[in-house]
Amino acid sequence: MTQYLDFEKPLAEIEGKAEELRALARANEEMDVAEEAAALDAKAAKLLDELYGDLTPWRKCQVARHPERPHCNDYVDALFTEFTPLAGDRNFADDLAVIGGLARFNDQPVMVIGHEKGSDTKSRIERNFGMARPEGYRKAVRLMEMAGRFGLPVITLIDTAGAYPGKGAEERGQSEAIARSTEMCLKIGVPLVSVIIGEGGSGGAVAFATANRVAMLEHSVYSVISPEGCASILWKDAEKMREAAEALRLTAQDLHKLGICDHIIPEPKGGAHRDRPAAVESVRSAIASMLKELDGKDAAALIKDRRQKFLDIGSKGLAA
Repeated sequence: MTQYLDFEKPLAEIEGKAEELRALARANEEMDVAEEAAALDAKAAKLLDELYGDLTPWRKCQVARHPERPHCNDYVDALFTEFTPLAGDRNFADDLAVIGGLARFNDQPVMVIGHEKGSDTKSRIERNFGMARPEGYRKAVRLMEMAGRFGLPVITLIDTAGAYPGKGAEERGQSEAIARSTEMCLKIGVPLVSVIIGEGGSGGAVAFATANRVAMLEHSVYSVISPEGCASILWKDAEKMREAAEALRLTAQDLHKLGICDHIIPEPKGGAHRDRPAAVESVRSAIASMLKELDGKDAAALIKDRRQKFLDIGSKGLAA
């Protein structure tokens, strides 16, 4: 059953009526509802186009967080073959919010690392809703080091509200672990490409997305803080999240203009959750294109390219 966001309620009513008609027809074969159902489908398709034709930043946040949106595990299963998960940071524990391992992408050996939020209540609790602890970032550092040693391109898939801010995480050096992961991204002499598939929250996202090329799905978001957190700090009122989302410039479209995002990956109408296979193929095409751009560059050129990308941030403005 499709889960609808609050701004999709008119769409839910129309699609619900169409489904009711079809259910009546299934129960009574003599009923002919094809014409009425088709008319409702056409009305729903038109409304879907209108709703998603010009989403506000806050609505994009809602779409990026949609519970049925494909998560990291979904992309790993669909995009990669021979995936071999590698666990643990060799120091404290394994963090299930971060998955990573060796795989093949279009038959090319790669290292894949990503945030996994989980798909149901049990897995979301196990995965800590995609919010990594220090051991998750240290696992990522270990895997990136391994990729550098064996000359494997690194592909990261980002989907996190941010690093976990709990007491234990802070005691084990959360900020240091994030910094080490960001540093390793800058140091490795292999192609590093990142795709923001949902939320890209704060340093928890930057620790995986300090890459040669950063792509964002059309309705994903990438920001230093969540709109609710920003509103709580600036206005002491989390309900001002719509204004905060506008001010943060967190959409793929704004970040592309600012030079932070290199590629915008188109999503199916209504978001990636409405047509998962199409979304997966769009991501596959974007990753292949980004790897091709970096193909043939030596380690020194890759490191220089990556560092220059981040040194140049701030040189572009939305007014330009």
